[in-house]
Amino acid sequence: MWREVNVLVIDNNEERRTQLGIVLNFLGEAFHLTDEKNWLDVGKSLLSDDPDATSPEVLAIIGESTEKESLLTALKEWDQGVPVISLENAESEGSSIKDDNLQRMCVGHLTWPATYNKLMDQLHRAQIYREQFDLRRGQQQRREVQLFRSLVGTSRAIQHVREMMAQVADRDASVLITGPSGTGKEVVARNLHHNSSRKEKPFVPVNCGAIPAELLESELFGHEKGAFTGAISSRSGRFELAEGGTLFLDEIGDMPLNMQVKLLRVLQERTYERVGGTKMMKTDVRIIAATHKNLESMIESGDFREDLYYRLNVFPIEMPPLKERIEDIPLLLNELIARLENEKRGSIRFNSAAIMSLCRHEWPGNVRELANLVERMAIMHPYGVVGVQELPNKFRHIDGFEEDNEMDLPVEVPSATSSNVMDPDAPALLPVNGIDLKDYLGRLEKSLISQALDDSNGVVARAAEKLSLRRTTLVEKMRKLGLNKDKVES
Repeated sequence: MWREVNVLVIDNNEERRTQLGIVLNFLGEAFHLTDEKNWLDVGKSLLSDDPDATSPEVLAIIGESTEKESLLTALKEWDQGVPVISLENAESEGSSIKDDNLQRMCVGHLTWPATYNKLMDQLHRAQIYREQFDLRRGQQQRREVQLFRSLVGTSRAIQHVREMMAQVADRDASVLITGPSGTGKEVVARNLHHNSSRKEKPFVPVNCGAIPAELLESELFGHEKGAFTGAISSRSGRFELAEGGTLFLDEIGDMPLNMQVKLLRVLQERTYERVGGTKMMKTDVRIIAATHKNLESMIESGDFREDLYYRLNVFPIEMPPLKERIEDIPLLLNELIARLENEKRGSIRFNSAAIMSLCRHEWPGNVRELANLVERMAIMHPYGVVGVQELPNKFRHIDGFEEDNEMDLPVEVPSATSSNVMDPDAPALLPVNGIDLKDYLGRLEKSLISQALDDSNGVVARAAEKLSLRRTTLVEKMRKLGLNKDKVES
């Protein structure tokens, strides 16, 4: 699951309730066990009475009850956004909930005893529902700089970008945003404008590479009537339109040299003339430029003016490619899906195996490629759950058994004991002919996990402690590496 929640288990079947508690403890989740009679008291203890306080997130798993539909109605009145997973007996045919409105309240149905994959997928689905409800209700934690799609995440790289934005947002300094295509450079520019003193004034973007060189001057500075063939009337340029606000010059590396000279003059003197005009016009705009090109290399080759570069590069911000912030993909998916839902363009869910597969993709198109994939899946599988097999071929980086091989959940969790930690400073020598680092690290990881399991007599909890991993993380790694399933305690 993406972030910590409280799992409220409501089940009159004491034996199953206890087993489910053992499983949730194995998965490392915070949980509370209760029956139908006492659930409200337990639930109230989880929510804060202070309307300004942030209450813990809650999802519910409901099992045996005297009247499940009445219980669902009460849950909805207690917390409108609580997602519910309904436990069904293996011998039952379909859902025991007949009311359509209450059926929609249940984000998942789970047959007990459950498999590892199915339980994780249902918990994952409930977490997405919870986050989307909180997002729509505006209860997410506020950020210093308002963020859009490609800026969510917890990776060090994107945190650094947010810190840089916070430092320069309310200043008038020119900003140069660099990074590969699709990383969200315009998103950064719009956020800088939105969080500046100019936010009430226009934000005007112009793509320097999309406008023919002969028309770029007119686009930027405007023209007078009769200035050239086709100029049948006077026209304001982008500098005029952005007066008092922000002018975003995207793909500045594609600007012709002759226009670079004229732009430099505007930046230095804060004045310009329309094409075909003689009147000197003053300008008060903040310049934010962006490019995916290496401007320093272009300076050496004579394709970009060095003096203009230093005028633009007062405050540089470098956007990281998505492959360097893989840990942000689950949060990005969540944000992109929320945008689809808020814009009434459908919805989609990705199960844990599909997300794992996407985390192994190289993402040459970066966040834009991820956004396109989400929209495509929402069209092909509307309101469905996407697994690895539903992904386009190039995004399938997990073998079938990693998604389809269902591992039974343990019903007993042996206690863990302390262990010595391996010395991380042991010397490693690089072979003369080099090494395939990825393959080497993979084999090393598999070897160490096997040793930890052998030393722990196959008890995963103890092996995980030896490796300083969560039990769930170690189980996932064992499945990924194809280690003997018999090593898992049962």
